[in-house]
Amino acid sequence: MTNMPLAALTVLDLTAHRAGPTAVRQLADWGAEVIKIEPPGSAHGDVVGGSRHGFDFQNLHRNKRAMTLNLKNKEGRDIFFKLAATADVVVENYRSDVKHRLGINYEAVANINPRIVYGSISGFGQTGPDATRPGVDQIAQGLGGLMSITGLPGQGPVRVGIPIADLTSGLLLAQGILLALYQRERTGRGQWVHTSLLEAQIFMLDFQASRWLISGEVAKQAGNDHPTSVPTGVFPTSDGHINIAAAGEGLWKRLCGAVGASELLSKPEYATPQLRSKNRKDLNARLAAITQERSSAYWIAALNEAGIPCGAINAIDQTFAEPQVQHLGIARPVQHPQLGEIRVVGQPINMSSAPQPPSMRPTPDLGQHTAEVLTGLGYSEAAIADLSARGVI
Repeated sequence: MTNMPLAALTVLDLTAHRAGPTAVRQLADWGAEVIKIEPPGSAHGDVVGGSRHGFDFQNLHRNKRAMTLNLKNKEGRDIFFKLAATADVVVENYRSDVKHRLGINYEAVANINPRIVYGSISGFGQTGPDATRPGVDQIAQGLGGLMSITGLPGQGPVRVGIPIADLTSGLLLAQGILLALYQRERTGRGQWVHTSLLEAQIFMLDFQASRWLISGEVAKQAGNDHPTSVPTGVFPTSDGHINIAAAGEGLWKRLCGAVGASELLSKPEYATPQLRSKNRKDLNARLAAITQERSSAYWIAALNEAGIPCGAINAIDQTFAEPQVQHLGIARPVQHPQLGEIRVVGQPINMSSAPQPPSMRPTPDLGQHTAEVLTGLGYSEAAIADLSARGVI
């Protein structure tokens, strides 16, 4: 993978759960040499209890090497620092105080390698009254406001169907690491880069947050309707449902023509976006009475022909069966020594000068490359055997 953009980087991966591994996955997939460091004896998989050969672990930890190392042991920490002395990046997502207790925090690593970029994700931030609280995705979804605006009006709080705070914080940390590496090219020094599930979740509120910050409006649940764009939402068909997005004057006029309801254009209660928003319930009912007369396929073809954004509402198996999804090739093959050929979720980024390799490297077994990594540091076979016997690796 020497042609990949990050091929010159060495990354030490101390992460578990999902947020940290999501950040590291961005680096590993784009060519970085990642060494996943895990405690000896954790062969069951991740600390959340998933199987190492299960779908989640395999999707999160591909394209890495793996070693075991007891960081609570002085000799284990010594080996970590030997690795860190020549590494480019360290990534961890411990609770904010843990790295300091272990003695492997940014300052300790920077003392031996000032060029290190040290990436951290915590639940609530590295400092502040809640910094040492344990945090997981659903807690961040609730505390960060997302669950209050998700779901049907009046049904009570609803979590999003993916771990959005974990995933977003991981992607943002990966971006932050790349920013720090870019700055290092000018300054020669690394730095500590950190984010949290809570910060990432609030960032993802986006316009719903700015509605409050700028306009003083507290968003509420809007179900399948777009909170501010009308008509945008889910509409019934004769064999299911589809999404239609026709906000703005141009799309509104085209929609009325495409569904054979030009008379709606003359209705004073729908004359402006503000009035359409005020009378959303009645407008949606009028449109639904029309769309439910024909099939989803009919409306998707007709509305696309009219240039109106619309689409099917797929189950996940249907998503991967879509011709466009198959063309994009985002389901990527991996040849695993025990599992055979499996597929994982690939990268959504496409680079013309550095296309992704035809297949990805499988997630390594626990400690699979421990001896190989230690040999590279100069340890003999006998020394490695001794470290293993004493529980250092």
